[in-house]
Amino acid sequence: MRPAAIPTRHRGRSAFREGGGTTHTSPVRVSVVGISGSPSGTSKSRALVEHTLGCFAARGALSELVDLAGLPADALLGRVTAPAVTTALETTTRARIVIAGTPVYRATYSGLLKLFFDLLPQDSLVGKIGVPIATGHAAAHALAVDHGLRPLFASLGATVIAAGVYGTSAQFQDGKPAAELLQAVDRAVREAWALAGAVG
Repeated sequence: MRPAAIPTRHRGRSAFREGGGTTHTSPVRVSVVGISGSPSGTSKSRALVEHTLGCFAARGALSELVDLAGLPADALLGRVTAPAVTTALETTTRARIVIAGTPVYRATYSGLLKLFFDLLPQDSLVGKIGVPIATGHAAAHALAVDHGLRPLFASLGATVIAAGVYGTSAQFQDGKPAAELLQAVDRAVREAWALAGAVG
């Protein structure tokens, strides 16, 4: 079973006062979590989530991957509790920016992603920035980002970026996203980064 989260350290800045009231700077963590809602560990949506996390890490963020396919099914269904699921939920609610990636099933997000979001406490994403990512066979399912993922984020209070990402099968070669898809990810990252500073 794959680990639920893979941390990557980053450097940041925050202010604190010491002695005679002089303000100094010290590291502060800007955390980003990427949730892979695909049942496949080698899916296109998972590849986009990982690439997006890498883009945030390059900007100095602490990034972690939550791979829902590796979590216990009974715990995701709410039948039992499991440390891995508890950790994944805590990682998500602590993050400043939350990425949700999913393949499109029946014109919307995966059941795995739905189960996980159902376990998150109400309003637990208030003040967070949501980054929706979806992949599908053809462009006809692109509206799954607006009609599925945006309301999913909004139901828990997240501020969702305007520049969601949708990739088609034709935009992948040997499992790697094409240049125009990487550009869409870059736009999403830049917007989320700016919003995180503004909302924070």
